[in-house]
Amino acid sequence: MAEKRISRIVIVGGGTAGWMTAAALAKILGTARHSITLIESEQIGTVGVGEATIPMIQLYNNVLGLDEDEFVRETNATFKLGIEFVDWRRLGHRYFHPFGLLGVDMDGIGFMQFWMRWNRAGGKLDYSHFNAETEAARAMRFQRTSGETGPRLMPSINYAFQFDASLYAAYLRRFAEARGATRVEGKVVDVAQAENGDIASLTLESGQIVEGDFFIDCSGFRGLLIEQVYKAGYDDWSHWLPVNRAVAVPCDSVEELLPYTRSTAREFGWQWRIPLQHRIGNGYVYCDEYISEDEAATKLLENLDGAPQADPRTLRFVTGRRKKCWVRNCVAFGLASGFLEPLESTSIHLIQVAIAKLMAMFPSDGINERLVDRFNDEMAFEYDNVKDFLIAHYKVTERNDTPFWDYVRTMDIPESLQEKFDIFRARGEVMARHDELFTETSWYAVLAGQGLVPEGYHPVADAISEDELRLRLTKIRTGIQNRINSMPDHKEFIRKHCRSPDATFD
Repeated sequence: MAEKRISRIVIVGGGTAGWMTAAALAKILGTARHSITLIESEQIGTVGVGEATIPMIQLYNNVLGLDEDEFVRETNATFKLGIEFVDWRRLGHRYFHPFGLLGVDMDGIGFMQFWMRWNRAGGKLDYSHFNAETEAARAMRFQRTSGETGPRLMPSINYAFQFDASLYAAYLRRFAEARGATRVEGKVVDVAQAENGDIASLTLESGQIVEGDFFIDCSGFRGLLIEQVYKAGYDDWSHWLPVNRAVAVPCDSVEELLPYTRSTAREFGWQWRIPLQHRIGNGYVYCDEYISEDEAATKLLENLDGAPQADPRTLRFVTGRRKKCWVRNCVAFGLASGFLEPLESTSIHLIQVAIAKLMAMFPSDGINERLVDRFNDEMAFEYDNVKDFLIAHYKVTERNDTPFWDYVRTMDIPESLQEKFDIFRARGEVMARHDELFTETSWYAVLAGQGLVPEGYHPVADAISEDELRLRLTKIRTGIQNRINSMPDHKEFIRKHCRSPDATFD
């Protein structure tokens, strides 16, 4: 006998995770046969540290049918071509992790195999000059090229966004409510369960009872439903990712509008710098074993580009993930499902992935435990994959100037990551699976940028003559340079197409 149809969906918590979920449900499921209720309390603040994204967010925005220029204006956003890493390999060193490809894959293998052959033969041009996004970032230029038809060697520009997370949540709230989602103000004080263990209703501080068939926990670190009710458990990854605090503060904009995020390694962690149209977002992510909250706040304030616009705010966390993100009729998104530091701007992406997987497996007539297990397995893979990539930034370094860097440089690492290191050291590959978030390009940029140098390259790269290799590299380099020369200044592009009323640049 079929169980009661799932039609009443309740989301606990707003912020980026809650309103991304509500907006997607309202768009995809609609509200004709489903009610979508989001409960949030103005008494409970949102974290909002994730103001930088990766290109996959365009898929989410496209599913919603958002107008990109409007979205950028409404969220004070800028465009992002990648992340600049400063002082990670050693003090005074910097490299760029770009979106997009390095060169052009040739003869069935990656471009970097041909570049490594050329470099070993005396080629002097750094591999980063064969990436359009890196070159555009250096020149502080930007232009959309998606859907463009043109010469094959004129590369497309891959990009994401840097935006005000609170404005993004507000923007999505308007979107969701316009399509029938309902917001309820209130703080959850009690959870009632049915005889079978499913959550049946929530009681708010006002006394209001909100009933539902399916509950989505976006309550943040505390995991109001997934942990406090269902005791899902938590895998603690502090051994590999020991930073457990972040102090954040916005400051005035004082320089050019950079089309990228900057991550600067500090004595006991790292500092983010995210340029928006109306301000710069800053934060110091650190381990409290080596520095106090007050000292970290002072260090952050000493390293701002402009005057601070607020008092520093501290966030405490434990890096890891829920052992199960979906239990019975409850699924956790965002910080309720786990936390990975924003080093590679993956927080919002993991929310997006969870939403997409839920939509693919959404229950209609009762919960299918096989789908629940599949969802949990796939989310565990997503978190594990990002975890390994983040660990690589710390493990591969020459820094030994503080106890923090001594620890991460010498710590044990997961076998899955060690395997990637060994393959990469042999010939500059990691054999990333097709379903992994980070591609061979990303792994090469970070591992080589951090100082892991491959000892060889793929034998197919020797199949062409030196003259043919030189000709191919010249054509690729020329195509990239022509592309960059045709692009406007990043600030000028925003001024022309999507400037926010709050923008502070001239």
